[in-house]
Amino acid sequence: MLERIALHQTRLRTPGLGLDGKGVALGAKGIILLPSIERLVALLAAYTRERSLEDLLPGLALHRLRSPLGTREVALEISAESSSRMDCLADAARLVGGFTFTGTSRHFVQYRDAAAPFGYDAAELLATDGALALYHDRFSQTYDVERPVDLRSLLLTLMPRPDPATRRQPGMRFVIAEQGLGPALLHYLVRSRVEGEVCVVQWPRQSAFEDAPVRRWVLRIPDPPARMRPLLEETPGITSFVPAGPGVAVETGFRHPVELRACPLFDPGGLVLLRGRGAEPWSIERLPLMGPLSAFARVELRSSDHVAAAGHAFEPESIRVPLRLEPSSAPWRIVTASWIVPEQVPWLRSLAYALPRSTVARTTIALTSKGAFLRSSGGIEAIPLGSLFVEVHPNLYVLAGHEVVPAVAPEVLARALGALSTHVVFLGAGARAFALEEGAFVPLESALLEAPPWEPLVAREIAAALEEAVIDLKVTPIGVRPLRGVDSPREGG
Repeated sequence: MLERIALHQTRLRTPGLGLDGKGVALGAKGIILLPSIERLVALLAAYTRERSLEDLLPGLALHRLRSPLGTREVALEISAESSSRMDCLADAARLVGGFTFTGTSRHFVQYRDAAAPFGYDAAELLATDGALALYHDRFSQTYDVERPVDLRSLLLTLMPRPDPATRRQPGMRFVIAEQGLGPALLHYLVRSRVEGEVCVVQWPRQSAFEDAPVRRWVLRIPDPPARMRPLLEETPGITSFVPAGPGVAVETGFRHPVELRACPLFDPGGLVLLRGRGAEPWSIERLPLMGPLSAFARVELRSSDHVAAAGHAFEPESIRVPLRLEPSSAPWRIVTASWIVPEQVPWLRSLAYALPRSTVARTTIALTSKGAFLRSSGGIEAIPLGSLFVEVHPNLYVLAGHEVVPAVAPEVLARALGALSTHVVFLGAGARAFALEEGAFVPLESALLEAPPWEPLVAREIAAALEEAVIDLKVTPIGVRPLRGVDSPREGG
């Protein structure tokens, strides 16, 4: 049985139980009794959502308890430094269905609640050799410690839960690539000008049939572009991880049940990678020295046979390479020109009757022996004919869906092609370039309309009629005898 502690009460029966500055009964330790591991995980998830375990770790311990009846429960033991800390833990324990106790060595009484603001004291102690004796207003029970539970091992055992929101989370990524995919992935990132670091990590052999350790490439990318994230997350042999705290990361698309940033249990010098779908985590005790991705760019050396002696003139060998156009998966942007071959020009005539006024007004056209070249500042997609071109530089167009190789800046490409400000250059399939003078482009509405000839006869007839004198009509009275002076008609006339 328990007794409520009254205000200013100083005498207590429970060994090691005292009163703090607020008059609350408090021992040196606190214990939270939970019925299962699932409730323990729920408690940790609720507590770490807003608070860190860093202050609790020095005195934190987990035990698997066994009662005289054979039931097994879990106890979370902490250092009860203040009633404020115990109040926060008691609220979290009450949320997950746990019981909170306080004491010092073996005997622990129920921590304070709304019914007893200053706590409880045991009216009579149990005579037992058990490791723990817990006193609650509902029960009094002794327990033996079956085995300790390591918190770090528990966190590694928990399987991350699917959470697609982590795929859109910005920030750093750890990318693990199998040995055969590592070099290709490195060259792709270097070619795409992605900053990052890389190293190679060895894991022990997974079975006796393997004669060499498992090697994988580990890349640390500060913030991969959004267009690359599906490649890093969905390609077989490549796994992406989101950092979840110092020394730990969780696979993209998953989230750990406990907030790992609030659990500083992992070595910052190493790395633990928690994988989803029930896979075993990858643990790296010490992360090797990482080098920049730019160090793996292609390197070309001069031949020693071409080294000139001192004092002799030497002309270096040219390193120019042919220009190529390769298919690209990048989205199309600034599609403002098209090339219609001569065979499709009649189609343009038929399509002209369906084009809206705005499209015709902002489009210019140049007719050449290679076909018709169209330009529109508002986009050329309204005229679905020919090959579309993307404007990469003023008056420089590249075939849509392709990129220039080697990957040079548009200014460098325009300078290499010798493009002038008075010419418009189109770079088509097979890296074939066509240049047209700027003045060759005329408004499309002027080139489309074929007006019928007018007949000058109509104009001349109207002019002759206008040249005749104007008739002046007057009305006068006829009088009483209007036929005066008029001879009578002859007979038979």
